[in-house]
Amino acid sequence: MVKCESIVKDQGDEIDLLELWRAIWQGKLLIALVTFVFSVSSVFYALRLPNMYVSEALLAPAEEQGAGLDAMASQLGGLASLAGINLGGGETDKTALALEIIKSRAFVFKFIEKYDITPDLMAVKNWDLASNKLIYNEKVYDSVTNKWLRKVKAPLKAKPSLQEAYKQFQQVITVEQDKINSMVTISVEHYSPYVAQQWVNRLIYAINEEMKGRDLLEANNSITYLNEQLETTRISGLQEILYQLIEEQTKTIMFANVREEYVLKTIDPALVPELKSGPKRSLICVLGFMLGGLLSVLIVLIRHFKNKG
Repeated sequence: MVKCESIVKDQGDEIDLLELWRAIWQGKLLIALVTFVFSVSSVFYALRLPNMYVSEALLAPAEEQGAGLDAMASQLGGLASLAGINLGGGETDKTALALEIIKSRAFVFKFIEKYDITPDLMAVKNWDLASNKLIYNEKVYDSVTNKWLRKVKAPLKAKPSLQEAYKQFQQVITVEQDKINSMVTISVEHYSPYVAQQWVNRLIYAINEEMKGRDLLEANNSITYLNEQLETTRISGLQEILYQLIEEQTKTIMFANVREEYVLKTIDPALVPELKSGPKRSLICVLGFMLGGLLSVLIVLIRHFKNKG
């Protein structure tokens, strides 16, 4: 009895599959038409997409120069505390700090304003290879008069705000650090390969200058504070400690002024890419063909069962 029921179910499954195949075969013209339309549309869409280029640089963390001061602060912190001096302590990972600063709003805002890259970031729609010129969206930005023309709703304005530019900037920049060898990769994607390379180089320069400026300010403030402590203490042991700390801070200032690549050292510089990074036009065409085929089959089956019911 059980075998009979299983045979009936198997026959029912075969009938259902046969019915589906007949329905698909009957709608083969519709399937072919829809698939063709989707395929052609995907080809036209892929051809209309502008090329994108990625330029990247490989960087290595520069040697830490604050380790000597941190070690000294750790060793002498107990003695210095007797005089009410806080030397701090704990080595700071400047590379990790620099990478977080690159992603910060304050740094990106300053970078965008310094190099005035908002039009190249928010209004470009293509790049002309022959003339090496950017092509701007005329409905968004007039490159002749440098006037923004985009129409947006309040509180947004015709000229993009720094917050809008920051969000767009985060989409074109990639900052990664290899957890194994600590090497850092900074890459920028843009319509123009020359702009992509330029922004990578400017980012490397800007972050090194940012970190250098911070350390110089901190070292100068520390020297001022230590000199003040020297004037108030009469303990020879503490005076010696303070002189050593001033010496370390002076070394930091000297080192920052001498080395151009302060935190990140270039190993493989950014180049003007010759080959595009996107779009993947062949993949777009394949996906368009598959989507058209699946959608057309679904339409045929829905019509079949609707008419049958």
